[in-house]
Amino acid sequence: MPMIGQQAPLFTTKAVIDGGEFRDISLSDFKGKWVLLFFYPADFTFVCPTELTQFRDRLREFKDVGCEILGCSVDSEHAHRRWLRDDLKDLNYPLLADTARRLARDYGVLLEDRGVAVRGTFLIDPEQKIQYISVHNLSVGRDASEILRVLIALQSGELCQAGWKPGDKTITPGR
Repeated sequence: MPMIGQQAPLFTTKAVIDGGEFRDISLSDFKGKWVLLFFYPADFTFVCPTELTQFRDRLREFKDVGCEILGCSVDSEHAHRRWLRDDLKDLNYPLLADTARRLARDYGVLLEDRGVAVRGTFLIDPEQKIQYISVHNLSVGRDASEILRVLIALQSGELCQAGWKPGDKTITPGR
């Protein structure tokens, strides 16, 4: 698994974007921007749509602080398109297809015995270095609000105590 401060593993893969269009997406397309890359186990499951739609519902807030969202599973771009069409509707962010499981393996979130990714979350800075990693069990969804809070804290460049929220004072060493 890559570590905090290391270069994020580069990739180019097929993705589906709104309207069902297929496009090749590369991490390098987002150089100069923050990126939230999250892995989820599979399309057409129970917990995954709750996460994907929560990110959709908070998308404007992520974009307002200069962060692009990319979702990824081991499903094909065709499965993603069908899931979007049949269940999720418009997400307004790309879903990456990782059928070869290379991205999940490179990011250290692949369960080799099950062939799916755990719920891995990575915040990647504009220089494409990893600044945040969180990994959840398959059965527990993550919270978009907490990831947004961490992103804003990272962008502040300050020391942010537990429970810090935008607008709160930060820690000043020596005071």
